[in-house]
Amino acid sequence: MSFPTDLDIARAAHPKPMPEVAAKMGIGEHLLRPYGTELAKISLDAIDELADRPRAKYVVVTAITPTPLGEGKTTTSVGLGQAMSHVGKNAVLSLRQPSMGPTFGIKGGAAGGGYSQVIPMELLNLHLTGDFHAVTAAHNLLSAMVDNHLHHGNELGLDLNNITWRRVLDVNDRSLRNIVVGLGGRMDGVTRQTGFDITAASEVMAILALATSADDLRARLGRIVVGYTRDNRPVTADDLSAAGSMSVIMRDALAPNLLQTIENTPVIVHAGPFGNIAHGNSSVVGDLIGIRGGDYLITEAGFGADMGAERFFNIKCRASGLTPDAAVLVATVRALKAHSGKYRIVAGKALPEDLLAENPDDVMAGAENLRKQVENVKAHGVTPVIAINAFPTDHASEHEAIRKFGESLGARVAVCTHFADGGAGAVELAEAVIEACEEESDFGFLYEESDPLKTKIEKVATTIYGAAQVDYTAAASRQLQNYEDNGFGSLPVCIAKTHLSISGDPTLKGAPTGHTLTVREARASVGAGFVYPICGDMSTMPGLASSPAAARIDIDDDGQIVGLS
Repeated sequence: MSFPTDLDIARAAHPKPMPEVAAKMGIGEHLLRPYGTELAKISLDAIDELADRPRAKYVVVTAITPTPLGEGKTTTSVGLGQAMSHVGKNAVLSLRQPSMGPTFGIKGGAAGGGYSQVIPMELLNLHLTGDFHAVTAAHNLLSAMVDNHLHHGNELGLDLNNITWRRVLDVNDRSLRNIVVGLGGRMDGVTRQTGFDITAASEVMAILALATSADDLRARLGRIVVGYTRDNRPVTADDLSAAGSMSVIMRDALAPNLLQTIENTPVIVHAGPFGNIAHGNSSVVGDLIGIRGGDYLITEAGFGADMGAERFFNIKCRASGLTPDAAVLVATVRALKAHSGKYRIVAGKALPEDLLAENPDDVMAGAENLRKQVENVKAHGVTPVIAINAFPTDHASEHEAIRKFGESLGARVAVCTHFADGGAGAVELAEAVIEACEEESDFGFLYEESDPLKTKIEKVATTIYGAAQVDYTAAASRQLQNYEDNGFGSLPVCIAKTHLSISGDPTLKGAPTGHTLTVREARASVGAGFVYPICGDMSTMPGLASSPAAARIDIDDDGQIVGLS
């Protein structure tokens, strides 16, 4: 008998009414805004109303450097949240909202998998309550205001060659990466080159994820820099009188969304900033509610510990004021084998047969990546727990090799079968996390706000990436100096690089050392509150594959969605 699809499992679940799910968190029905019967928005008033409740232990789920297929962080997060009820604890999950671009591309949805899923799976993966569309609309309103300002005389003196604000769309569409606007007659606007990014890469999305209140959201939107004058003075959304209208569009989107898992664990789903170009974490307001909603708040950071977790620690925790008690590092046999350098994994293609054969030696050949990611967690004073996300093709000897290696690093290790067994398959992990959270936390940031931008970049590169040095192009150095001169030097850094290597080179597997990180460009998300140096070629608008998921998704004769994964 074949294993049921994620969609079949999700549809067979027995969801509880949303007021009952909210009640588990101490949230009254008066704080809910229902969206149908299966999800609701939570009023930000919950932050103050829950303030007297005990603070939950705060756990971030991260991973070793992933393969192009991903290693199951969301599934592990859900499995861990569900497992807490099996050991007598109450957990709340706080997760990012999936982008529809990857949903219709190769990756598919991001609701978890198997018996560790967030439901309703279809709504979660297909624009939920419309927050992404609000981000798209607010972002593009500002784009329209920029071009309207140019059309009506450009009083602020924006340099047409130094306008940094593009447009966004929540669809993978490579043909929109570089475009020319204003073609046609005189009344059709100023002709200039620009382009589209995917909505998840919008600074408005990063602002939604980092704002702590409606007032903070409005202030951050006003600080967005859309470009520079010829003498390098920044021009902001407030300068264009656009931030007020953007705030109106974003008003409802600021309220987090409440869903549940297959086993009825409460899940806050909110915001979805890109994991490469932005900080790749769910919203601060979601965590400020969830931290008072149970015994454990479990959140997830994008990609490996060198990326999402580093930004969780140094960007999100600065914004929220919350400090983590433990970090779960998700590892898989196939990813560690890939880091041996012997195998090539391609998204959308079958795994190499040799990779599935029993071979603990190959697992250990790639284990340096696990060692380095454990070190990256410990560099912030956080206790690591290694979760081995087990696949049916794994072998017990391979799990044992990872366990012994992880324990030699001073980490707790648990083998998890939550995909097939739900919360019961992650009980060992839950027990390890509970133990880890009892240890005294020594959390600290990697750099000080007062450090120069280049010092911040170099601390991340040498400590987290294992780089020997950082080189800067002349353009990057000029840009960083300009940001310092304009008062942006106190912002954290969010280094945009490949997620497929700890280094800036996607071909370097394992835990490379002694390499040079080259910063070719630097941009500032002043409203979000970080500077992002760009290393390598970062695409902010993905393309579709030759056989995208969009070609398989449909509605059957009974009106049911089919083909969604």
